[in-house]
Amino acid sequence: MENASSQSLSMSNDVLSGGPFIASTQSNTIGNKIAYMERLVNDLNSSARRENALHVLSKRTDLFNELAPLLWSSFGTIAILLQEILSIYPNLSPPTLSTAESTRVCNILGLLQCVATHSDTKMLFIEANMPLYLYPFLKTKDILPQFENLRLASLGVIGALVKVNTKEVIGFLLSSEIIPLCLNNIEVGTEITKTVATFIIQRILADEDGLAYVCATVERFFAVSRVLNLMLKNLQTQPSFRLLKIVVTCYSRLSDNRRAGIALTTCLPSILTNGTFINCLREDPAAWRCVMQLYENMGVNEVRLVPGGETINDRVGSSSSGK
Repeated sequence: MENASSQSLSMSNDVLSGGPFIASTQSNTIGNKIAYMERLVNDLNSSARRENALHVLSKRTDLFNELAPLLWSSFGTIAILLQEILSIYPNLSPPTLSTAESTRVCNILGLLQCVATHSDTKMLFIEANMPLYLYPFLKTKDILPQFENLRLASLGVIGALVKVNTKEVIGFLLSSEIIPLCLNNIEVGTEITKTVATFIIQRILADEDGLAYVCATVERFFAVSRVLNLMLKNLQTQPSFRLLKIVVTCYSRLSDNRRAGIALTTCLPSILTNGTFINCLREDPAAWRCVMQLYENMGVNEVRLVPGGETINDRVGSSSSGK
């Protein structure tokens, strides 16, 4: 009786403390999850079960950390995903892509984003030139939702690659000329598409090689600055602080290049110096630092930022004194 009581007490303590009982339960749960994911990945080989597997897997990319290695290493899976992508190329031009086809490929792109994010498969993804298969989607300009969703999902994959910058990733993207594709999506896309595309450009500019690439020729610099200027203009009627902050960060980073900083003194939109956005930017310390850095790099001595005659020097002075 005493031994039984002791065993019951021990099991209760295990449950409360996460001991052997909990560990055993968790182990069973993890094992079941792995088996379930493996079955779904195997279902991708079946044309009859593929659509359901794609739908379910794309919704669970955040719940199973080893999904990316499983997708990459399982026999024939990546080839099947590529075949699905290639199969809709003919529907891009002329634009005959259906909503169902777009949804199916967006689910595939969700899985590829998972592969592009994982540390074990990210470089394998790059070395296999996988992003190139998405570029035809990024070249489309049709504004129908099925095309917009396809562009956004493709940008999501590229955004996953640059979220943690490496020289290899930036080098690949620059050599494959991703920047013009991002600029295209900024011009034709919705707010969320513009935001992701601009984020990619921001991450490229954050790299020294990326900044040097954009500022290497007048054509590249003005192609980027023209689209940034256009976004600022649109943000007056369709405000989005998240997008505004990314745009300002891009301007600030461009100004770190001496020649670009000089060029910005003549082509920077006046709405970034006349108080239109400054009051809201001041509320965010990181965004405000970008504004300060931008004008410092441009060598601007006095610019009216807010109604009432305050200048950039007034703000810099007050910030300095506050420190």
